[in-house]
Amino acid sequence: MFTEIVKLWVVIDPIGTLPVFLAVTAGLSAAAARAVAIRGTLVAFGVLVFFVVAGQVLLTAMDIALTSFEIAGNIVLFLFALTMIFGESKLEEDQKLLRTSDLERAVYPLAIPSIASPGAMLTVMTVTDNSRFSIAEQAETVLQISGILAVTLVLMLCATRIIGLIGNAGASVISRVMGLILASVAVDGIIKALRTVIAG
Repeated sequence: MFTEIVKLWVVIDPIGTLPVFLAVTAGLSAAAARAVAIRGTLVAFGVLVFFVVAGQVLLTAMDIALTSFEIAGNIVLFLFALTMIFGESKLEEDQKLLRTSDLERAVYPLAIPSIASPGAMLTVMTVTDNSRFSIAEQAETVLQISGILAVTLVLMLCATRIIGLIGNAGASVISRVMGLILASVAVDGIIKALRTVIAG
């Protein structure tokens, strides 16, 4: 059980979610940022539970390799990281914020692919292999996921206070630095997946 919890913690990466959360909630009120955090967590929970129950069946039915799925997801994460690094003018940002609902921001890129990352989806499928684990064991994994997502939510709710303390200029600097880190994580994920393909 402990090994599974560690695996899930690493791939969901509650702390690593904060840069994305800060980026997607920049310019929002504290209440709106809280709403994005809660909705993003709930959407991520739904996605991960879906992959616990049917992810392996779905990918097998579509004849998609797990490594292909992981590479594609990390490419999406890398592209989002680039938008964090280079950014846009404040006017363009404000115009987009007016056209984008809190729910859309909560779904992409916060819930997917940040919280429910390709690695997280892949891991929940492997630790709940339908052919090897009982329904009770899969339910236990869902409880573990719930606990880690609860920690993720608490960290994001605290992050809204950080935004209030550092201001827009500070948030902009942090967003760009964290974007660089996020891009590195995505590239690392792609490299690891490619190594798996080459070794196989």
